[in-house]
Parts: sequence; C-alpha cells; structure tokens
Amino acid sequence: MTLPPRNGMTSKSKSDATGGAVADALAFSALFPAAIAFTFSLVSSRALDSDLTSREKLHFAVLAAAGSFVVYGVDRLRDRQRDRQTSPLRTAFTDQYATAIGSATGLAGLILLISLATAPLRIGLLCAAVGGLGLLHRRLKTIAAIKTLYVSLAWTAVCGGIPWLALDATQREPRAAALLAAILFASVASNLIASNLRDNEAHLLRSEPRRVLILGRIVALAGLALALAGPTSFLALAWIPACELLALGFFRPTEHYGHLGVDGALLVGALASLVHQGLS
Repeated sequence: MTLPPRNGMTSKSKSDATGGAVADALAFSALFPAAIAFTFSLVSSRALDSDLTSREKLHFAVLAAAGSFVVYGVDRLRDRQRDRQTSPLRTAFTDQYATAIGSATGLAGLILLISLATAPLRIGLLCAAVGGLGLLHRRLKTIAAIKTLYVSLAWTAVCGGIPWLALDATQREPRAAALLAAILFASVASNLIASNLRDNEAHLLRSEPRRVLILGRIVALAGLALALAGPTSFLALAWIPACELLALGFFRPTEHYGHLGVDGALLVGALASLVHQGLS
C-alpha cells in the first residue's frame, strides 16, 4: 500500500491546482482583453487591404492592446467592492494579485504613452475619447442597454477605427470602414449580451434569460452574415462572429465560461481570421 503524501496533496490534486491557477490567470487578468484587442487590430488592418507596413500594423495593435489592458486593469482594481457581488471569483483573484496587477497596469500605461507619442494626432484624439469613456465605465456599466452599446462602440473604435485612421486620407473608404465596424460591433455586442447575462450586472429582460441569449445569437449571426456577404478581403472576419455564435450555443452562466468560453471565442475567432488572411 502506498502512503499518501505528507502534505495531503496528491499529484493529481497538484495538477488540478496548477491548471486552476492558469485558468484563473487567463480568465480574470487583463491579458485576455489585451490579446483580443491586439488580434482584432491586426485582422482589421489586413481586412482594409491597406498599404501600412507590418511594423505599422504591429504598432497600432500594441497601442490597442496596451489601452485595453489599462482600462480593464484600472476598472478591476478600483471597483472590487461592487464586483464582489457580480464576479466574486474574479474579485478574489484581483484581491490576491492586486500588487502585480497594479504593476502590470502601470507598465501597460507606459507602453500606451510611448505608442501614442509616435501615432498620428487623429489617433491620439480617438484614444483620448475612448479612454475617457472607459474611465466612466464604473458609473455607466449598471445601465443595461447603454453598457452593451458604448462598450461595443469603444471596442469597434479602437480595433477598427485606429487601423482605418492610420491610412492616408485617399485610402480611407467609408464603405469599408462601415462594414468593418458593423462586423466588429456585432461580434462584441453579442459577447456583451451574454456576459451581462452571466454576471447579472446589467441586462434587460432579467426574468427571461432565454430571450436575452437568443438575442445575442441573432446579433452574432448578423455579424457572420455581413462578413460572408462582404468583399473577399472581409471574408476572413467571419470567423469572429462564427466562434462567438458557437460559444453562445453552449452558454453556461459561470464566471470561467463567461471569460474563457464567451470572451475566448473572440480571441479564437480573431486568430482563425489571421490564419485565414495569411493563407488567402
């Protein structure tokens, strides 16, 4: 007979603990929003079929990622008291690693400032407007429909607006911008509808969660239809709403699924879009 380990923890429980810690880090840190913003920006730059160099595309993707990290990092640090009711696991993670999160947010802020210093003024003004809105998130996020609307617009402005504004004025096609914005907006809005349903922070039809979830699926389906019906350069973007639609099909109202499943679908979709663009 094999004696149990002295500390009472088996190799399986250690593995589970390690896996759980990794899952928490992925789900509850600001790394996920930053990674999504980074890939969204690259996908948008490629979809616009611009003359931007690879270095310029990377520059604006870093700008989007750093800005997202700062906004989400600051929000999670300063609104922990209210988040204990809506996202207790994420708040416990933030409490435990508050110092590290604060340091990482400060570093992201420095990267953001450096990226902004070398960006065109029009992009700096856009980031200032979105950043100001992000700082008001604490006050606005309890208002159901408004939260979904302004957060979706903010993500669309950063991830689609910055690559578009980076183009020379002669290259900025309004139709391409409108289609890109519509696809990104639908993808993010469907994500937020489900996220609001999960944390019960702010959503309409509280007594009818099924209808809310159906609405989210319809919005994702609309984004998918727009991508499929658009020009060839936009076809790769279909992966983003498609993955979100799939995630909503298996929706579970838990914190881990909300972040790893619902948010993760945006990242997986964007990565698939990058691969598609690279092969086309």
